[in-house]
Amino acid sequence: MRRSALEPIPVTALDDFRVGHWTDLAAGTGCTVVAAPSGATGAVDVRGGAPASRETDLLRPENTVEQVHAVCLSGGSAFGLEAASGVARALEQAGIGLPVGPTQVPIVCSSCIFDLAFGDAFTRPDARAGALAAQAALTGCANPDEHASADACAEGNVGAGTGATVGKLNGPACAMKGGLGARAFALGSLKVAAISAVNACGNVVDPVGGQPIAGMRPAPEAREIVSMEEAFLTPGGTGAMPLDRTNTTISCVFTNARLTKAQATKVAQIAADAYAHTIRPTHTTNDGDTIYVLASGTLDDADALPLDVVGLVATRALEAAITAGCTQAESLHGIPAARDLRSDAAN
Repeated sequence: MRRSALEPIPVTALDDFRVGHWTDLAAGTGCTVVAAPSGATGAVDVRGGAPASRETDLLRPENTVEQVHAVCLSGGSAFGLEAASGVARALEQAGIGLPVGPTQVPIVCSSCIFDLAFGDAFTRPDARAGALAAQAALTGCANPDEHASADACAEGNVGAGTGATVGKLNGPACAMKGGLGARAFALGSLKVAAISAVNACGNVVDPVGGQPIAGMRPAPEAREIVSMEEAFLTPGGTGAMPLDRTNTTISCVFTNARLTKAQATKVAQIAADAYAHTIRPTHTTNDGDTIYVLASGTLDDADALPLDVVGLVATRALEAAITAGCTQAESLHGIPAARDLRSDAAN
């Protein structure tokens, strides 16, 4: 078998973008900001049945706004959308946004996961949290006293993935820890990164062999993963979530490719295959699955690749980010993580 031409690279290799986090481990929530200080072509693909989002309509190809300045991924369910307002204020203070008369208006898109049943239900990422995450992204400076960090390669219990869990058909007590994943690949001069907050209804599996990584356990004390899809299909099974609309996987793919809004939309649609490859079941009525794409357009035209190739690289990056969100997570607030099961198997 020929070796893949894809080269793993750090997320920081995409220097048109900046990443910052606000993380509250005690409360079990947080937010993550992907900023494009010079602006980027934006697009979105929403396939889940219960999204919590902001400024997605303006990303439709027929609408006139071309440039996006940040994507905010947040915990807090619908309350977490407030964090995007803080991101916008921080960007405005930095002189980033669309010039409109006396100021600049930053275009900030946002999606949230439901983590209110994890940790403290009444602590949510607010405007201050969003501003701190954005400031960390723009300056590259951490502020531990304010829960802010600027490590673009951070994974697991950080930012929007802090309160994430997966595999919830048997209820939250039988779930496992999800988290934030951040992975990137290069194909020649093309660079594509993906950041994903994995809070899926379904189980997370290896995209190649299908082996379970994290997901539903048969009982709160159990240390093995059972198939949620089979549980759905079992006669007499519930076939429905005990906590409706409390799940989602939200992601941001960013690249140096030069894309139109229509092309970026197609990349987002192609990248959605990563959800099907790694989450079972996915795009349920109880998930709000959303993928943003940001394209800086700094790749030389001479190095441009076909759109389908860009979409495939995006899919691979997102697969890696989703699985990393679970493999790098640690147990928190009594919910076990994949590394705990690996530790059991090693003993």
